[in-house]
Amino acid sequence: MALQAQNWELFGYDMRRIWRHWLTAWREFLWGYDSPVKARLDEVVRVEGEQGVDFFHADARVQHSDTDCSAFLLPDDLVLSKTLSLPIAVEADIDAVMTFEVTANSPFPESDTGSGWKIDHRGETHLQVQMAIVSMSATMAYLGSKYDCHDAHAREVWAKTGDSMVVLGGFGEQKRLQRYNKRLVRVAATLACSIVVVIAIFALAAGFKYLEWSALQEKSAEVERAAAEPVQMRASLNLANDTITAVNAVVLAYPGPHLALAQMSKLLGDDVYLEYFSMTGREIKVRGLASNAAAVIQQLTEEPSYASVQAPQAITNMGSAGLERFFLDITLADNR
Repeated sequence: MALQAQNWELFGYDMRRIWRHWLTAWREFLWGYDSPVKARLDEVVRVEGEQGVDFFHADARVQHSDTDCSAFLLPDDLVLSKTLSLPIAVEADIDAVMTFEVTANSPFPESDTGSGWKIDHRGETHLQVQMAIVSMSATMAYLGSKYDCHDAHAREVWAKTGDSMVVLGGFGEQKRLQRYNKRLVRVAATLACSIVVVIAIFALAAGFKYLEWSALQEKSAEVERAAAEPVQMRASLNLANDTITAVNAVVLAYPGPHLALAQMSKLLGDDVYLEYFSMTGREIKVRGLASNAAAVIQQLTEEPSYASVQAPQAITNMGSAGLERFFLDITLADNR
């Protein structure tokens, strides 16, 4: 049973070709005719033709400029030009496709064929490519007779196809490309060094911040150690205060009977006798004898430390003894 090939498509896009598309994008960005990088770093080219001399920089005509880079522009009768419309999907393999197109369209032997091409327009579905094909021998014969140039690599050779200028391969274009590549490497190295310096600055700043943070952490730990004893003493003091508050609350809620009895003894005269004294919380029950029980009750009623003084039973006369028995329920006042 034959094994089915693994499906590498995602949303109709072949993921196995992503590397080629990535390389193509970088090639166009760095070396394409409309590259923004090349527009900054490439040289001005002096192009000499039958119509005169023009100057080009990044595929655009510019004003006169001093330059050491020069090219010859071939007349139209020496150039076989063609406009191709290719599917957008072939852009990743554009070099191989154009090699095939040159071979298929060249009337010259392969060893005598020179060519160049340029992507003139990118649509949503197609690429418009300008292609130029020349005979190397016929081109050199023209350059020798017209410009007395017999070295194919002495200068660049350009051709015009439609409204575009195309650099033909196999002549002196490699010298300018090599110089451009060197400038590109220098710029990339400068950029990389700048990035390294920036990273180093940030790393150094982060290192200093880390040292400061470590020092602060150590200082904080030292302060915490120094403050541990005062904090513990404060906690103990707070606990003691809470205990005192609780004890005071208990004392206020449940006054001591000895103090209450001493206070009552101080208030009453020597002619008053207590037969019974009982205290529960703030409630006092008293039974006693006095020669004038009503006066005793009146005296205790006027005492500010007593919230209320009530007689649950009537005063009883004890007969020949001349004494009266009294019964009192007393509530202590809340003096908090």
